[in-house]
Amino acid sequence: MKNEKLENILFKQNFSKEDVIYLLSLEEKRDIESLFRKADQVRKDFCGEEVHLRGVIEISNHCDQNCLFCGLRDDNFTVKRYRMEPDEIIETAAKLVKLGIYTIVLKSGEDRKLDTDIIAYIIYSIKKSTNVAITLSLGERGLDEYKTWKIAGADRYILRHESCDSKKYAYYRNKKTHTNRIQQLKYLKRLGYQIGDGTLIGLPLQTIDEIADDMLLFQEMNTDMIAFSPFIPSPFTPFQNKPAGSIELTLKAIAVARLLLKNVHIPATTALDSLDPQGKEKGLNCGANILMPNYTPYPYRESYRIYPNRRDSNSDPFDSHKMLVDRISNIGRDISFSRGDSLRNSSFLHL
Repeated sequence: MKNEKLENILFKQNFSKEDVIYLLSLEEKRDIESLFRKADQVRKDFCGEEVHLRGVIEISNHCDQNCLFCGLRDDNFTVKRYRMEPDEIIETAAKLVKLGIYTIVLKSGEDRKLDTDIIAYIIYSIKKSTNVAITLSLGERGLDEYKTWKIAGADRYILRHESCDSKKYAYYRNKKTHTNRIQQLKYLKRLGYQIGDGTLIGLPLQTIDEIADDMLLFQEMNTDMIAFSPFIPSPFTPFQNKPAGSIELTLKAIAVARLLLKNVHIPATTALDSLDPQGKEKGLNCGANILMPNYTPYPYRESYRIYPNRRDSNSDPFDSHKMLVDRISNIGRDISFSRGDSLRNSSFLHL
């Protein structure tokens, strides 16, 4: 028997918070499959069949923050810290371009020794020889730094807010403020950055109601890319003994976000793949259109342990590239060789 309420919601163009909560709360297998099929069709209609690759280089695992969920937190004395040299980063980026990857993601903890000038030099050096998109994922930094890096050629910035509940945000992030996070995202948007945001699914104390609020915030912010990852507890953190997040709920979040935001970029994250051998495929089949493979070179890649047993931490990044291409091909999708810029309408104030 058809679920008439579900069918009515799936064919809406606009969704209320109650609709979002209903979809995230689906439990019957056939209903969840209907949600995934609809999300996959919306992805095809608005984003096409191509899968965009964002090549991640984890340039430093130093972090001066103590977020309760993250393995790189400053108090984790077991982490072997590293910081790549600028020329190593630039050389790795050049290798990615040769593979046909035209978005480079420079990712680190909040490492103040990677100062304004060093990052600007790296951005400029990569951009002067090729028209790749540069995405930064360096945590909260100064407003002048964001502006300098935009002038140097940065295109996108990822700054996940994890929870729109201000009290829980302060708890998860050890007294950091949610208001400041949102202000920074708005400032990045005003500067002309395409912005990426996201949330961990299954954080302690998180509710379905809050995930729905997160999605409505993404809609309000006109976010260009949204990532949903299952929470994976990391040793030597306050959350080390908490249960991992649900893969099914993470996939439902991807699907609902696709229905709500239509042409937003959504990755099937490495965390999904770390909990399920078919995690990337499942994500791509329920609304995702982005993969973010890790190309951090040895010996550094083994030390960027935001959570344990990352699927991509033990294989050679360039040897495994063909395997990734095959996985995409096996589900009938093609790799994009474009920059994969935002498909969403944005108005920028260039400062």
